[in-house]
Amino acid sequence: MSSSRRSRTRRAGSSLSSSSSRSISEDQISELLSKLQALLPESQTRNGAHRGSAARVLQDTCSYIRSLHQEVDNLSETLAELLSSADVTSDQAAIIRSLLM
Repeated sequence: MSSSRRSRTRRAGSSLSSSSSRSISEDQISELLSKLQALLPESQTRNGAHRGSAARVLQDTCSYIRSLHQEVDNLSETLAELLSSADVTSDQAAIIRSLLM
């Protein structure tokens, strides 16, 4: 490696270390990932793994959020069907709608 390349590498390394002191540490990232994984239901983590890579935890979290969105959509459709049925009086429907707003 040439001396100019080595000096650029050292400067880049030193700027990375100084900027990392202002950013989040690896320990903090690990702690946050553990907390995030703890929020996922056991069925959502792959193969019941308790510790996974950061990428795996984030993938599982995204999948779980997508499944929650789908569940909300399904429940919204069911609620809309119930509100439009003859079993719900207009007073009851108005109360339900006000609670949902």
